[in-house]
Amino acid sequence: MTFRIRYARPTDVRGIADLVRPYAMRRILVTKELIAYFEDVQEFVVAVDDETGSLIGCGALHVMWDDIAEIRTLAVSPEFLHRGVGSAILEALIERAILLGLRRVFCLTFEVDFFTRHGFAEITGTPVGEDVFHEMLHTHDDGVKEFLDLASYKPNTLGNTRMLLDLTTRAAWSDAQR
Repeated sequence: MTFRIRYARPTDVRGIADLVRPYAMRRILVTKELIAYFEDVQEFVVAVDDETGSLIGCGALHVMWDDIAEIRTLAVSPEFLHRGVGSAILEALIERAILLGLRRVFCLTFEVDFFTRHGFAEITGTPVGEDVFHEMLHTHDDGVKEFLDLASYKPNTLGNTRMLLDLTTRAAWSDAQR
């Protein structure tokens, strides 16, 4: 099996929604309306099966502030799990974060071991200063509110682990993994 990673297109949105739906039904990923995927399509990369041309995975990078973004909506079609698709998507999103000049990448996940293998570490609290915290409170984005660890959003994320990757130390971590 071979696949490629590319930026998502509006024509991919329904396929992205189809990939996410089973995970959202199990409350592993957040349920979103189709319009939300269209509005955020520029944040997504997709994995495409070279043989069939079908979408087999997706993930998004959502910029939250001038130095931090969140990995969101990372999903792989069940028949393609454990074949490197999720890792390839995550690496593409991390590379995008580096190109954007970000220093940190956040995720809220049940897949702790997967993200740990990619250099993420568990965190507590909110890893931003008080001034940024107060600015972020003005968002309408539920994901940012989850990042802020607001109690009112806890029922939606019970059991998830908050993790962070420091991109400034990524090169040293990558070298150690080889």
